[in-house]
Amino acid sequence: MQRLGYTIALFAAATLAQLPGATTAHAQQALELPAPSPAAKVAQRVGLTDISLDYSSPAVKGRVAFGGVVAWDKVWRAGANAATKLTFSRDVQFGGQPVKAGTYALAALPTQKGWTLILNSDLAVFGGGKEYDQKLDVLRVPAKTEAIAPRERMIFAFANTADDATRLDLEWDKLRISVDIRVDTAAQAKAGIEAMAKAAWRPYANAARYLSETAGDHAGALALADKSLALEVAWYNLWIKAQILQRTGKEGEALELAKKADELGLKDPNYFYKEAVEKALKEWKKK
Repeated sequence: MQRLGYTIALFAAATLAQLPGATTAHAQQALELPAPSPAAKVAQRVGLTDISLDYSSPAVKGRVAFGGVVAWDKVWRAGANAATKLTFSRDVQFGGQPVKAGTYALAALPTQKGWTLILNSDLAVFGGGKEYDQKLDVLRVPAKTEAIAPRERMIFAFANTADDATRLDLEWDKLRISVDIRVDTAAQAKAGIEAMAKAAWRPYANAARYLSETAGDHAGALALADKSLALEVAWYNLWIKAQILQRTGKEGEALELAKKADELGLKDPNYFYKEAVEKALKEWKKK
């Protein structure tokens, strides 16, 4: 009966497409049918790391899932249709193995003795008949399995999520396949704090530039420039202060600071004011 309904829908769509005035858009709209294995997505933030998984979700439909639909001892795409894609925004430990931030094809190797989960670098694998290539595996890790209440449609889910860990579960039929994912949240947070502290001079420098150039408050700008330089001496904040001094008529001090800014800037590949500094040096020397 289900097959008959599907055939009638296709016949109706084909008939509509042949009618006078019928458009391709109308025909395509009539052909839109539920996918046997619909697309799905699950995501979880673990500490500072975003983890997401895109897959297609098959159903049991009265079949034998494992050892039937999914053959033993053969790499499976851990889903249906195209490759299942697992994305990490930061480096993680996947099943105890280090993995760099990025997107990977997630596959599985089921055996009656145990399961292995695979991360492969080829995101086009399993799509359009493309064969799986073991040489492109990033890693293979053993997975945990346990019996569950029957689940008709396959899902992925995150469980036991903490600041530095989560568990990725694949559930289908009467089986759960799990792998632990760990992230070094403490180290990541510490690195972020250190980076923020190291760059703390920049907001003062930018504020000084704004006050001087836009608001005309050179005294306030000079105070902020000095705060910036007290935290770290860089070509950028030296150049900001040099301009403030030049605007207030202190050409000699401005010239000396511009020279120091140029010396430091020439050592920095991101010396984006090089032309402006060197032009100022030439002009200020003439005064």
